[in-house]
Amino acid sequence: MLFDPTFPHEDTLADAAQMRSQLNGLKTLLDAVPAGPQGPPFAQAIVDAVNTLEPGNAANVSVSFDGTNVHFTFDLPRGNDGGVGQPGSNGSDGAPGGDGSDGAPGSNGGDGSSGQQGPPFADAVVDGVNTLNPGENASVSVSFDGSNVHFTFGIPRGDDGAPGEVTGAQLASALSGTSNNTNAVSTLDAPFTNDPPTLADMELTRAKYNELVLALRR
Repeated sequence: MLFDPTFPHEDTLADAAQMRSQLNGLKTLLDAVPAGPQGPPFAQAIVDAVNTLEPGNAANVSVSFDGTNVHFTFDLPRGNDGGVGQPGSNGSDGAPGGDGSDGAPGSNGGDGSSGQQGPPFADAVVDGVNTLNPGENASVSVSFDGSNVHFTFGIPRGDDGAPGEVTGAQLASALSGTSNNTNAVSTLDAPFTNDPPTLADMELTRAKYNELVLALRR
């Protein structure tokens, strides 16, 4: 049964099943009140830039937090250039010509072999991403092992959304048509022994009915 703000009708007897249905209908209305707004989303890690430093410079990272996302700018050193290869040897002179003229010049020596490859560009390795409590500052720890830059991030999660609330006006509107609590009205547990009931029995019933009606009114 749906909640009926006009029930119970004036000068009618209260029925336990009907009253239970009314209370269940009221509970359904209260359960339908929407939840509060969603809390802010979980913070994201955003890489704003990756800059290349000269060989030998220390790796660096700058971190900022805009209230929602953690921003990173990485400065990573490149590897050293490979050494220059050794030049090739000159070719030998040609043999003298048969008529006594100079022989043709020898050919030039080939280019020297390429120098050894320098160390590879440093990689950024994320060792861990840890979730912090709402309100804590984002953090990052950085280390360099000679080849790779290692990061461990601490990122705060968003606050939980506030639970939905019922305003006083909404609650008053929902309760305006309901009956008051009747717990204070005692029941007639003892059966009447007179058959037919006496005037005193009927008067007792009338008084109890009036007591219940007055307790139900708002």
